[in-house]
Amino acid sequence: MGNRGILHDDTNKIVRPWAHKAWVTCLLEFKKIKRPRPFSKGNYSELFFIDEATAFAAGHRPCAYCQRQRHLAFKAAWLQANVVEENHAGTSMKEIDDILHAERAVRGGGKTTFDAMLSELPSGVIFEYESHAYLVSNRAGYLRWSFGGYLDARNIEPTAVVKVLTPRSIVRAFRRGFSPLVHLSAPA
Repeated sequence: MGNRGILHDDTNKIVRPWAHKAWVTCLLEFKKIKRPRPFSKGNYSELFFIDEATAFAAGHRPCAYCQRQRHLAFKAAWLQANVVEENHAGTSMKEIDDILHAERAVRGGGKTTFDAMLSELPSGVIFEYESHAYLVSNRAGYLRWSFGGYLDARNIEPTAVVKVLTPRSIVRAFRRGFSPLVHLSAPA
């Protein structure tokens, strides 16, 4: 579940694409915390993703509270991939969130993307090709994304230039070994 802050008004109408730059993914259940119905007044607007790879493609990262170990593993991989080693200790999550925000969103709610050759993308990245989204899977190839799960693999030339939906610094973290969790429809 994603959190970008309170995005809805009292009538549950979405009135903004984000309320802060710390876009996180949270566990659906944690320490018996009971949330009122989704989009409750005064509570953050729940965003649901099919899996962690999709949440990363949207520009979210693991929550430091309910996913502490996952958060720490992501931060370590992100720092290793994007910051010179002597600056790791001094890099705050706010600084990382500022970088992620610049890589994922444009004013007014648009999506930032970049082009890359398909063969350069690590497993876990989501990209767009011929108006469809795909997951790069080392095990299964290029799996078409859907709201219900991943569909059969498609044969796409490795030299194809695709529109990458996963933010650039997260792609680099995936190259350093951080693997996003994927929906069970992706072949194991």
